[in-house]
Amino acid sequence: MGYAMSRLEIESELFDDGNVTNEAATSNRSKKPLHNVDHEIAQLTNLRSRPHERLCQLMPGKQKLPVSPVKMLAGREGNYSGRGRFSSADCCHMLSRYLPVNGPWPVDQMKSRAYVSQFSADGSLFVAGFQGSNIRIYNVDRGWKVQKNILAKSLRWTVTDTSLSPDQHYLVYTSMSPIVHIVNVGSTATESLANITEIHEGLDFSAADDGGYSFGIFSVKFSTDGRELVAGSNDDSIYVYDLEANKLSLRIVAHTADVNTVTFADESGNLIYSGSDDNLCKVWDRRCFVAKGKPAGVLMGHLEGITFLDSRGDGRYFISNGKDQTIKLWDIRKMSPNTPCNLDFRNYEWDYRWMDYPPQARDLKHPCDQSVATYKGHSVLRTLIRCYFSPEYSTGQKYIYTGSHDSHVYIYDLVTGAQVAVLKHHTSPVRDCSWHPHYPMLVSSSWDGDVVRWGFPGNGETPAPVSKKRIRRRYYY
Repeated sequence: MGYAMSRLEIESELFDDGNVTNEAATSNRSKKPLHNVDHEIAQLTNLRSRPHERLCQLMPGKQKLPVSPVKMLAGREGNYSGRGRFSSADCCHMLSRYLPVNGPWPVDQMKSRAYVSQFSADGSLFVAGFQGSNIRIYNVDRGWKVQKNILAKSLRWTVTDTSLSPDQHYLVYTSMSPIVHIVNVGSTATESLANITEIHEGLDFSAADDGGYSFGIFSVKFSTDGRELVAGSNDDSIYVYDLEANKLSLRIVAHTADVNTVTFADESGNLIYSGSDDNLCKVWDRRCFVAKGKPAGVLMGHLEGITFLDSRGDGRYFISNGKDQTIKLWDIRKMSPNTPCNLDFRNYEWDYRWMDYPPQARDLKHPCDQSVATYKGHSVLRTLIRCYFSPEYSTGQKYIYTGSHDSHVYIYDLVTGAQVAVLKHHTSPVRDCSWHPHYPMLVSSSWDGDVVRWGFPGNGETPAPVSKKRIRRRYYY
């Protein structure tokens, strides 16, 4: 599909007159916000991304947002704020206007489905995992050159997840197996064939008392200090692995269905968030789990299973993607000690792996919804589609973005809930996507095998044609 066939929809209100002009199709959607989050997080988001009041002042008592780059620069030179420089919020206001919606440019094209795609914490590396056993690490700073091509060992069905260590020396990858493999990605060899050119050490997550039962792992994450791994599995459990002791340190039978997603809440590593096919998000405090043996709290609101969680990194807020076709924003201070509501009003049979979401279910609401906000428009079908907060450095986390079964990438405004952009290029579900931590750049990967890069309008690059190939699709897994 060439550039002429790549489409995007973006709300023109993001760019005021005289600023960036978008040459692609303009959205016909209503610009009316879906909601305005009347919550502390709205104030926190504004503090991170709103410019100094004197920079957005047209005249005494009258302000206009967003502020154009020219006015921002003039205000800085005139020292309107009294600081003589831009604050981090001023910088976020400038950068967050340049959404990565132009393109795409090809990064790679494989003959198998892409399941995972993530930037490293500093944005210098990019990791993509494919169903055909390949995991590729690209050096972003060297023109997206393949730095490491890993051929996964003992793969069952697909690479379900990967995680790069904080020092970027090691990568772990998971499959539908209790063995998590760890690879030294700092070695000089480009080709990493399991136990042929390099050792892919296997970390056994099975517990001594599980009777040898085999299970699969859907999600894995390094802790911030790189000493531990947390994983979620299809045996309803959360696992914590101590890398220094080289042994499993904790197993929690956490849910009553598959644990599709887990993540550490913040840098401390004490809090863990989990999401499951039992429709619940749970918060686990490791400091008191041994004594209590139960979660610190439960959050209800999704009508169907949860496919992914992303933490805001502050130990308080996170978002979840659900098979009820929604993203929800959560504040863990609203959690309950148990689940007082039983969902007994579902009167339809549905399986997201091969069926469309029932029309009669789209307007249903959870009677005990504890979420702060809900975001709709994308599609969560066939696979565990992921969603994220936009980067703190460049946007102040004022956006939420997600892949979608309808082959697009959606970007929502966190506070208003409005769809601010829809990136259209792929021909199959977009399972994962990643926004560069510092630059207005987003990479999406899809079951069509394409990994493509999106940039901001006016960055001087002309999108290159992306050749398309026919891939046989199977909608079971």
